[in-house]
Amino acid sequence: MPLVFNINIGKLHIHFINSGSLKSNNMKYFFSLLFVFGCLTTFAQNTIDGNWKGTRETPNGTFEVNYTFKVEGTELKGTWKTQFGETKIENGKVDGKKFSYSITFNDMTIKSTGEVVNDDELLIKNERGEMKLTRVKQ
Repeated sequence: MPLVFNINIGKLHIHFINSGSLKSNNMKYFFSLLFVFGCLTTFAQNTIDGNWKGTRETPNGTFEVNYTFKVEGTELKGTWKTQFGETKIENGKVDGKKFSYSITFNDMTIKSTGEVVNDDELLIKNERGEMKLTRVKQ
């Protein structure tokens, strides 16, 4: 009787079928495959990576905010850009679907936290309120 393993890692689906008995060599082969695919998912693109856009209401009207995020391990890097200029994200950290960073401009630092809502939406919170970001499709 064949032994079937189905492994689902994100959008990657692996089907391993062993038509014979599960011997030592087959187990080594299976666990080697499992290890390789586990490593691949470690280096796969993070949901947060990419370009994002949001808007912020101010007393002077609505202005657009653009982010470019890149996750490296547990570190969040990227830029924040508005019509007034661009600055790098500082002290960025990622923990699962949650992340945090700070932005410094005009001698002021704003600390923000965020959470992945889904593949195309992030929610950012800071002392100025909440802002929904949507992924910019390329």
